[in-house]
Amino acid sequence: MTNELISGWGRTQWVRSQIQKVSTPDEVREVIQGSGKSIIPRGLGRSYGDAAQLSGGVAISIAEPKDDPVITDGKTTLSAGYSLDNLLKRIVPKGYFVPVTPGTRYVTLGGALASDIHGKNHHLEGTFSRHIESFVIVTPTGTHLVTENSDPDLFNATAGGMGLTGVVTDMTMRLIPIESAYIKMETSRLRDLDETLATMAGSDHKFRYSVAWIDLMARGSSMGRSVLTRGDHAQLSDLPSQMAQDPYRYDAKAIVDAPNFIPNGLLNNLTVRAFNELWFRKAPSYRADEIATIASFFHPLDMVGKWNRIYGKRGFLQYQFVLPDGQEETLREIIDRLSTLQVASFLAVLKRFGEENEGFLSFPRPGWTLALDIPITNPELGSLLDELDQIVLKAGGRIYLAKDSRMSKEIFEEMYPKLDKFKEVKSRVDPNNVITSDIATRLSIS
Repeated sequence: MTNELISGWGRTQWVRSQIQKVSTPDEVREVIQGSGKSIIPRGLGRSYGDAAQLSGGVAISIAEPKDDPVITDGKTTLSAGYSLDNLLKRIVPKGYFVPVTPGTRYVTLGGALASDIHGKNHHLEGTFSRHIESFVIVTPTGTHLVTENSDPDLFNATAGGMGLTGVVTDMTMRLIPIESAYIKMETSRLRDLDETLATMAGSDHKFRYSVAWIDLMARGSSMGRSVLTRGDHAQLSDLPSQMAQDPYRYDAKAIVDAPNFIPNGLLNNLTVRAFNELWFRKAPSYRADEIATIASFFHPLDMVGKWNRIYGKRGFLQYQFVLPDGQEETLREIIDRLSTLQVASFLAVLKRFGEENEGFLSFPRPGWTLALDIPITNPELGSLLDELDQIVLKAGGRIYLAKDSRMSKEIFEEMYPKLDKFKEVKSRVDPNNVITSDIATRLSIS
C-alpha cells in the first residue's frame, strides 16, 4: 500500500490517499475488512472531479491482467482492471470492438461500469451497462455475482453508481464483430445551431456513431456552428486495396506527452478563438466515405499523452449536461450564454441520447447532451455554472456525475429522482457506509 497525492483528471482538487493494488475478490475483501478506513475503487483516474478519490481513505485499484481475453460467441469475461486501451489492442486484431467507448481509451472496465459511460452511439445502443451480462462485486456484506435478473436493484445501483456499492472485480460483456480496424465516416460543416440540431435530429439514426464539435466562441448568426462527424465500422469492401491487405491493423498510441511546465492561462479567449476558427475552417463543407482509424475517430485527444496539463497547474473542469427532447430552446439559451460570455472551451461536443436505462444514478436520458472543458481562469465561472444548473434542472435535465466537481447537494437530489432507491440498495450491501468518496460526501449520496 502506498500513500499518494491524487486528483481527478481536471487536477483541481488534490487529496492524499492510500492506494492498494489488488487482483482477486479475496484480496479486495481482505482490504475492506482489515484496513479500518473508508474505501473507494479507483481505476485510471479519468473522472474529472472528485468521484474516484477519498481524502484520508483507501483507494482500491484492480491490477490489469496480462492474459488475452477469451472470446466465446461474441462474449468475454474480463477483470475490471482491464483498460479499454489494452483491451482494444487485444480484441480488434481478432475482429471485435467494445460496444461503447467514451472519448478516451484510458479508462478501466470497472470505471466504465461505475460511470455507466456513453459514447457516440448512445442514440442507438445505449450505455455501457446495457451490454454487461453479469459482474462480480465485493461489498462489505459479501461477494455477489450479479445479473439483471438475479439482483436487478444491485445491478441498477452499480451501473452509474460511481463505485459506491462496492468493488467490481470481473464482468462478462458482449462485444460487437467488425470487419476492419477502420471507420467509414462522413463530415459536415454546419453554419449555425439551427442547421446542427436539424441535421442531427433528422438523420443521426442512419449512423451508428455521431458527434458534433461546436464553436462556443462563435456569436450572432454563426452561433452554434459546428463540425458534425458520423460513421460506422468500415467493411472490408470499403477499404482501399493497401488497407484491405491488413484490415485489422491497430496501432493506437500517444504521439507525444504534453510538457509539465505549461503556464496558466495558455488557453484563453484569444488562443481558443483562434483554434476554433482554424478547426472550423479546415473541416470540409461536406465529405463522405472517408476512411479513418479507430483511434483517430474515437480517441483523438489520446494522441497527446497527459493532455490535461495544457490547462496549467490551476486545472480545468468539465461541465456536461443532458436536456430532454423538446428543450431545444433551453439548449439554445445555454449556448447563447456561453457564447456571449466567451467561455474559453476549445472542446465542446454535442451528441444525441437515446433510450434511458434503469441505472438509478445513470446519467443519459433521451435528448441532447453538451460537454465542455473549461479552464479555471474566470472568477465568475462558479456563478455562471450555478445559473446553468438551475436552467438545466428547470428543463428536466441533469449533470453527469463522472464529470462533476462543483454541483450542489440540493441540485443533485432534484436531478436524480431515483436517489432514494439507490440509497436503499447501498444500505443493504454496505450498512456501515464503508465504501464512500469525496463526491459522495459532497453530495450526501451515501
